[in-house]
Amino acid sequence: MKILANDGISQNGISALEKAGFEVITTTVAQEQLVDYINKNEISGILVRSATQVRKDIIDNCPTLKLIGRGGVGMDNIDVAYAKEKGLHVINTPAASSESVAELVFAHLFGGVRFLYDANRNMPLEGDSNFKKLKKSYAKGVELRGKTLGVIGFGRIGQATAKIAVGIGMNVIFHDPFIDSATIKLPFFDGQTASFNFTNRTKEEVLRNADFITVHVPAQKDYVIGKKEFDMMKNGVGIVNAARGGVIDEVALIEALENGKIAFAGLDTFESEPTPEIKILMHSKISLTPHIGAATAEAQDRIGLELADQIISLLK
Repeated sequence: MKILANDGISQNGISALEKAGFEVITTTVAQEQLVDYINKNEISGILVRSATQVRKDIIDNCPTLKLIGRGGVGMDNIDVAYAKEKGLHVINTPAASSESVAELVFAHLFGGVRFLYDANRNMPLEGDSNFKKLKKSYAKGVELRGKTLGVIGFGRIGQATAKIAVGIGMNVIFHDPFIDSATIKLPFFDGQTASFNFTNRTKEEVLRNADFITVHVPAQKDYVIGKKEFDMMKNGVGIVNAARGGVIDEVALIEALENGKIAFAGLDTFESEPTPEIKILMHSKISLTPHIGAATAEAQDRIGLELADQIISLLK
């Protein structure tokens, strides 16, 4: 059987599949050519990340297709319910990239409180001519330790983010409409562990009390954070979105940055992805990454092996 990894797969995932007798094709096929390619090559399974869409046209017109796999968590680029209705297996890897995304959240947070997003733009331009001026501009940083992190969405990634927060001495509060409470076990390098209990708060309580806010929810029809939510927040809060574009109202975000309600934002995902708005890209108070939350070598290895294990179990 042939597996098309259209958005790539790690070598260990390829090796595991090939050892089980699958042929793995890593050619990247253009979206409009997928139906013809799948039919011509009698593809049994297609693996995607966020770039490739697997909609009804592919599901309806590719009779050899038995499985759709998403290397990651979100499956908004796949017509999941329709595929299952048509008898296809639909799989993803919800646990494999949690730690990677959580670390990226803190890359944005650490960079935000010390103005790295702006300093790294201005030092190459003015570091040799205005060093003292820049030093003064960036001399009012704050520490994360002792501050309150509000987590909107407390699934695997939200909890992985909370682990890091607790580890550096932050207070964590969360809101999730589907989770009443959670116990997080924090492992240390020497084998010791410590457990921490968290209880769900109202969304309003989290927004009003957090010094920093991070959003970890699936794609939504409506904004999770808009003008009303920004107005509830403390003045000078920092906010990070490494979840999905469209969960934060970017027009309201710009306004909140301009009026000082928000001190800085860290964005890994964007409303108009893959062509983010120029106002977002050029804003001096936004730390930017191009949707790379799961893009670590370790996460991709875990994703590849998890996909391979599921494919072998379902198709062999």
